[in-house]
Amino acid sequence: MMRTPAHTIKRHGPRCALWLATALPLGVGLSACNGDSERAPIQPVAQVDLPRYMGDWYVIASIPSFVERQAVDAVESYERRPDGKVQTTFRYRNGSHEAELQTMRPVGTVKPDTHNAVWGMQFIWPIQAEYLIAYLDKDYQQTIVARNARDYVWLMARTPTISEADYQANLTRIQAMGYDIGKLRKVPQQAASASQSSPP
Repeated sequence: MMRTPAHTIKRHGPRCALWLATALPLGVGLSACNGDSERAPIQPVAQVDLPRYMGDWYVIASIPSFVERQAVDAVESYERRPDGKVQTTFRYRNGSHEAELQTMRPVGTVKPDTHNAVWGMQFIWPIQAEYLIAYLDKDYQQTIVARNARDYVWLMARTPTISEADYQANLTRIQAMGYDIGKLRKVPQQAASASQSSPP
């Protein structure tokens, strides 16, 4: 017997809440052919060197899912599994640098014939939420992960801060993808505060 969403949320907690916040809007868009179908699809990058993309990425800013609305110290980490999938670990604190560390471990599946730039991110079987690498700098230091629904977006970097010039350039990129950048939220990073306050 299929569990209702309420039963599923109670059992799986924050992980399921994030899945519902990200996967379900995508499913609605695919089944109902809503207004997003009138917009041109977001173009993924031409090629992703998957081994170079692995490792830690600090979330600099996002249009957040429900679970992430008060996230601080958010870091997304990727590791290749023997089966070719990408084990993802998302770590964050809720509302405060002193809050308990929260962890989620979805699994990414690279879509065939996308040059590693489009994944399905699975929180709960069998639904995979769209994960589209829409920007990646040549040094693999900054990336933008988008969705064609234009509901959520994540700007991430290898460092806890980026320059204001880089931040503004990424805002321009995100806006050009069709997002309302007024919904973007900068993510506080404790590592950034520590580095800024340390003596030279």
